[in-house]
Amino acid sequence: MAKPIIAMLTDFGTRDHYAGSLKGVVLTLCPDAVLVDISHDIPPHDILTGALELAACYRCFPPGTIFLAVVDPGVGSGRLGLAAEAGDYRFVAPDNGVLTAVFAETPPKRVVSLSERRYARPTISKTFEGRDRFAPAAAWLARGAEVKALGSAVREYVRLDIPHAQQEGDRIAGAVLRVDRFGNLVTNIPRAMVERLAGQGPIRITAGATSVDSLVETYAGVAAGAICALFGSSDHLEIAENGGHAAQRLGLAAGAPVEVVRPSGAVLG
Repeated sequence: MAKPIIAMLTDFGTRDHYAGSLKGVVLTLCPDAVLVDISHDIPPHDILTGALELAACYRCFPPGTIFLAVVDPGVGSGRLGLAAEAGDYRFVAPDNGVLTAVFAETPPKRVVSLSERRYARPTISKTFEGRDRFAPAAAWLARGAEVKALGSAVREYVRLDIPHAQQEGDRIAGAVLRVDRFGNLVTNIPRAMVERLAGQGPIRITAGATSVDSLVETYAGVAAGAICALFGSSDHLEIAENGGHAAQRLGLAAGAPVEVVRPSGAVLG
């Protein structure tokens, strides 16, 4: 029988003991668990980035994987802790929207609050519920507990307002959702939307004061140091610098507007 997998995503970093404490709690309750680090480098308190990173990778994991997502600026407050089933996966996270992007792709079959006290540690710190409430819940799921056993059903949960690209005629208006480790500006503009517009003729992509008049397939499709536009691994439009950091070069960050247009008078040649 395959060992249970628990994949972890937090903003804890690795300098302090926080991420290690989660692992220790899980392994104490479920020694057979396989622990996978998605990332512990989510910017502190950045729920949106956590939501996007989780959604970008969860489908890569085997069915049955349990995801422990703790980006929790509201720790110790009245916000709920959640356990959920969505598709072939289960999730444990605070009710603050960190599961928004996953649930948008894979609507949950069941969501419960982490209200059954026996599935938490005996003492719950007001500043470290990741260790005392969320990690034990994930471990109990790995041991075979059902999601519904962890607490009462939740009908309404927090959803982030993640902006979507909009198209009007020959113009797509989007935005940078995140900047990855390499400085690539990852937008909310999906491949299909751009390809529909590009099928009608030449396009121009503008981010800040910089415009690109064509798409490439790889970062190396332009000269070293040049700015390019391409579709990244999430099948969304990216603005990148070959061998450099596009965000720093262009002075742009998450939230910056990005536009794709078919120039007036341009037709399919």
